[in-house]
Amino acid sequence: MVIIGLTGSMGMGKSTAADRFRFHDIAVFDADAEVHRLYEGPLADVIEVAFPGTTIDGRVDRAKLSSALVAAPNRFRDLEAIVHPAVRARQATFLRENARRGATRAVLEIPLLLESGGQAIVDVVVVTSARSDIQRDRLLARPGMTSDKLATLLARQMPDAEKRRRADVVIDTNGTIAACHTQVDALLARLADLPATAYDRHWR
Repeated sequence: MVIIGLTGSMGMGKSTAADRFRFHDIAVFDADAEVHRLYEGPLADVIEVAFPGTTIDGRVDRAKLSSALVAAPNRFRDLEAIVHPAVRARQATFLRENARRGATRAVLEIPLLLESGGQAIVDVVVVTSARSDIQRDRLLARPGMTSDKLATLLARQMPDAEKRRRADVVIDTNGTIAACHTQVDALLARLADLPATAYDRHWR
């Protein structure tokens, strides 16, 4: 089973590319969605201990947690130490389930794949990329996003140019959704003969 690592900075079109993989009946593990699920209860008590006042009724209040992290960016690592092991466990379950059902390809959509050294756990690294002005416009259009918050979040991420350099494949998302889909389709055609070694090395 070929494991595709899908990544890219915020606002770079990862979700659009992921949707195209799903269109081709390829399962996608969405790390951000898993974090949302964990915030809804499974990790709320632990996060409340580490970040007092950031939960309400047994759920993490993302706005409160975000404010706490903007005020103390050095604490991102404390949060990651809580969240990342739980996400990695779910990734392993996802891949094993897909391997058991005979899937030939699976996607791990992980925003900080390269920042965390995750290129070693996949067979191919796919980076979505767009111009910085397009990225900024997309992100500032999101509810609750401010220039200060955006600056803090982007500071945690590897520069786009470096991600492009480390990528096996770059999906250009400056254009239309259809153009993005065409690039994903072309990528899948190229993966037909790619050796699949990551699953046996890291996940079995």
